[in-house]
Amino acid sequence: MLAFLVLLLCSCCDVVFVSSLNDEGTALLSFKQSIKEDPEGSLTNWNYSDETPCSWNGITCKDQRVVSVSIPKKKLSGFLSSSLGSLSELRHVNLRNNKLFGGLPSELFKPQGLQSLVLYGNFFSGTLPFEVGSLQYLQTLDLSQNFFNGSLPASLLQCKRLRSLELSHNNFSGSLPNGFGKNLVLLEKLDLSFNVFGGPIPGDLGYLSNLQGTVDLSHNMFNGSIPASLGNLPEKVYIDLTYNKLSGPIPQSGALINRGPTAFIGNPGLCGPPLKNPCSSDSEASSPSSFPYLPSNYPPQGGGKVGGRRGLSKGTVVAIIVGDVIGICVIGLLFSYCYSRICRCGKRKDENAYGFEKGGKGRKECLCFRKDESETLSENVEQYDLVPLDSQVAFDLDELLKASAFVLGKSGIGIVYKVVLEDGLTLAVRRLGEGGSQRFKEFQTEVEAIGKLRHPNIVTLRAYYWSVDEKLLIYDFIPNGNLATAIHGKPGLVAFTPLSWSVRLKIMKGVAKGLVYLHEYSPKKYVHGDLKPSNILLGHNTEPKISDFGLGRLANIAGGSPTLQSSRMVSEKPQRGPQSSSASDVATLASASSFSSYYHAPESLKVVKPSQKWDIYSYGVILLEMITGRSPLVQVGNSEMDLVQWMQLCIEEKKPVSDVLDPNLAQDADKEEEMIAVLKIAMACTNISPEKRPSMRHVSDALERLPVPSD
Repeated sequence: MLAFLVLLLCSCCDVVFVSSLNDEGTALLSFKQSIKEDPEGSLTNWNYSDETPCSWNGITCKDQRVVSVSIPKKKLSGFLSSSLGSLSELRHVNLRNNKLFGGLPSELFKPQGLQSLVLYGNFFSGTLPFEVGSLQYLQTLDLSQNFFNGSLPASLLQCKRLRSLELSHNNFSGSLPNGFGKNLVLLEKLDLSFNVFGGPIPGDLGYLSNLQGTVDLSHNMFNGSIPASLGNLPEKVYIDLTYNKLSGPIPQSGALINRGPTAFIGNPGLCGPPLKNPCSSDSEASSPSSFPYLPSNYPPQGGGKVGGRRGLSKGTVVAIIVGDVIGICVIGLLFSYCYSRICRCGKRKDENAYGFEKGGKGRKECLCFRKDESETLSENVEQYDLVPLDSQVAFDLDELLKASAFVLGKSGIGIVYKVVLEDGLTLAVRRLGEGGSQRFKEFQTEVEAIGKLRHPNIVTLRAYYWSVDEKLLIYDFIPNGNLATAIHGKPGLVAFTPLSWSVRLKIMKGVAKGLVYLHEYSPKKYVHGDLKPSNILLGHNTEPKISDFGLGRLANIAGGSPTLQSSRMVSEKPQRGPQSSSASDVATLASASSFSSYYHAPESLKVVKPSQKWDIYSYGVILLEMITGRSPLVQVGNSEMDLVQWMQLCIEEKKPVSDVLDPNLAQDADKEEEMIAVLKIAMACTNISPEKRPSMRHVSDALERLPVPSD
């Protein structure tokens, strides 16, 4: 009986404790319950035993009412509870740099006095609710580095006290609301970069006379002309319009005067100063060969005289053209005769272990171009030299020819060899095809540009070799195979050690960094164009290295059909141990190549010019493959579908996460939230619409906010 009374008393005490916390504390505890992970214990002192939440971490009160919730950079994972909207006196919300996800509840915008909402650096998605317009006292809105999409609601223009609007690195789209500049005249900071905003730049942006620093509209889809009213902005303001679809002349007024070309690059349609691309009207005025402007009634009937002088007749023009054609044909015939009759130089080959000609010895000279040389080779470039692309290259052609070689793999682009020099240095040598003898200069320009790329997550091209019959690319050798094998194992081998979540996340981040370098920091802002697990190689510590960059272009220049010539590439020494593994590598490569089309963006089948959005799609498929452990082609019953479609089907059918994740990740079940976050990134990357895919910088930044767990 005594024990029962004690229990009853304790229960009553609990009731007292619960009832002692005010309504705002209860609302905040509801927010706490929506947080799934709090690794730093930021919310540990949030409990029912207090009368008010004013002493809790991150909470600021005034007159015992909550006015601020500030919990930045605490690695909180979960969603944003609508209960925050019941804090009627709330003025400031700062949850930046956490791992919060989901949409913004419309209730969040109920506190009429909210002045700042900072959600930078999370995984929020969905649209910006229309209710944002009710925040008439809002001064700071920072939603950058998230996954928001859709158009900006017109109600945003009701936030007339807004001073800082930062929406960069999201997927916002559509045109800016009408009256954007006229209604938000107090804006001091505006950053809309790295979205997919489209339509014309509003002409009323010139009303934003309080802007400071940089007005960043870069990396969007804004089109049309640059409004001259932008010149009305303060002259100290830097206007960044790079990488849009703007066209026409650049206005030369106010803040736009004396701006360097870097503010306008990435808009092929722009012209005029400060760009080197003259506008058509400028070029017509300055070019003596251009046609002058002629009025619609020119020439006058029955005339054709201008200033008393008559132009050439039609017959005269035809005669000149025919004479030119005949002259060119005669010259061509003479050259052909010289080439085929006079210059019959015997073609001797000094074959070696790699099957290419070791030139420079015993070659006959000709009085005109030899059959195995192009005239472009005379520009201080030896046809048969090994050309180093790095000052650290200490080997020469002879050493390379004497080395032992083992086949690593074959593909439609060529054969790859593992080559071990006498001093133990190991290289990877890719042999391209025959042909392309008249395109050496083009090959040289392309390969030397690729050779300048230096990044920890990109395989380094060290040297190249060119002759008429052989083109070789010499790379660093990467020892631990490729990602395709690491995910699925080698064909024919049942047992393999699956990658842990920590290693997979490390690889994801590394590949993303490599692509960011290619897309934004390489000399030509390159597109890989054929990204897939089989050409992501793994180093000693499983650090990823993107390979085969620019290979399709080089193979096209080199010409030939490399796979039909494999019999010419034999090892100088008998193949011992590596032979069996090489066979597996070849099988792996063949298997991977059969799936390669599933990594290609849908629009790549229709559009000829490569786009960075292609790489982003391919990267998204790779993420799905690493998370699910499935091949890019999934068997569903009696039918097949690609991995992206299968993932969309799982989402539509609301399948449990456990059915989607790779069973080999079961030991990392505590990291499920991180895996879900990566899944969301993957689905954003594989959006059917290229414009809605995030940039690789956005993706990389999002992944970097996920910690690398220790094994």
